[in-house]
Amino acid sequence: MRTTKAARLLAAGAALTALALLSACSGGAQHKENEALASKAPARPQVNKEQVNGLPGMPPVLDPTDVYAADRPNQLSPVVRDFPTRVYVPNTNSDTVTVIDPKTYRIIETIPVGRQPQHVVPSWDLKTLWVNNDLGNSLTPIDPRTGKAGKPVAVHDPYNLYFTPDGKYAIVMASMDRQLVFRDAHTMKVVKAVPVSCYGVNHADYSLDGRYFIVSCEFSGELLKVDTARMEVVAQQKLPLRGAMPQDVKVSPDGRLFYIADMVANGMWIVKGDAFDKPEFLPTGKGAHGLYISRDSREMYISNRGEGTISVFDFTKNRLTKKWHLPGGGSPDMGGVSADGKVLWLSGRYNSEVYAIDTGTGTELARIRVGSGPHGLAVYPQPGRYSLGHTGIFR
Repeated sequence: MRTTKAARLLAAGAALTALALLSACSGGAQHKENEALASKAPARPQVNKEQVNGLPGMPPVLDPTDVYAADRPNQLSPVVRDFPTRVYVPNTNSDTVTVIDPKTYRIIETIPVGRQPQHVVPSWDLKTLWVNNDLGNSLTPIDPRTGKAGKPVAVHDPYNLYFTPDGKYAIVMASMDRQLVFRDAHTMKVVKAVPVSCYGVNHADYSLDGRYFIVSCEFSGELLKVDTARMEVVAQQKLPLRGAMPQDVKVSPDGRLFYIADMVANGMWIVKGDAFDKPEFLPTGKGAHGLYISRDSREMYISNRGEGTISVFDFTKNRLTKKWHLPGGGSPDMGGVSADGKVLWLSGRYNSEVYAIDTGTGTELARIRVGSGPHGLAVYPQPGRYSLGHTGIFR
């Protein structure tokens, strides 16, 4: 099973000696601990803004210096403005989705879904949440307006799900099939299946112009660069560490760099997107797994699943500035940031729980018991004009 295979690989990686790789983590002043991120002014370089030649059909880039410009606190699209705020937790081993009211931290519903749900993914048009039933070979749609699940759609090996920036195609990360499967974004009918030579296609993110995306291959320690319009792999590289196990992928606000969490290397690889050259490395913590951007585009939260911590990387300072420790430990995995930017929600993969963390202080606000093996948690709705997939990558 997918979960046990990842666990075995993580255990094998624990025997590696400590890495002596590039670290950008040096001293400096920290943010005030009691300062809420939602209150901070966005940090934007003072440069002349030029129009971006984006992928045809993609909504125009709002700010060439910040791909996350549409994700400001409570900047909800009219499409989702009236949706109830919920946290959707896919329980991989329980074959359910736990629904949490973030205002009360209480579970309000448990939805039965297909076998081994991995991620809850907002659709490009923001109207549907797709539950990726990996071993069930199906996607279960949830209407975020009502919270009701619909009839499952047959889709083979849907470990993860993304959407092209023009909204035309869904991209299924068919991990065990070793394919990137481009499907019609609405009907989910196959348009093109792209074979890959790596193992375990997993997570991805797009360039500023949407013309390419970078994919992690967790079981072979590789990265792919894929041309969006051509639907073709145009470059591939092996990470420079034996046993590397890349996970989540996020692009920097200025669109130049891609950050790839690695749960065996215990940190992030940093690669220039356009050049796609040899990456640098930044240690963050044991079992680095999920990457999430603050609402002001200043910081990125890195969940270190193997040690129960969250590292905070400051884009403006180009270094780590903080590390938050979950009281009593835990296994922080995937999740998202609340619409107002004040709470980071993460699943506790091996502890059957969910964590709510104050983004101003790093304080644990709540720890909620859920089903077994919680994984790709989605906070919804979130700010943004459209979704690129995973647990919520919005532009």
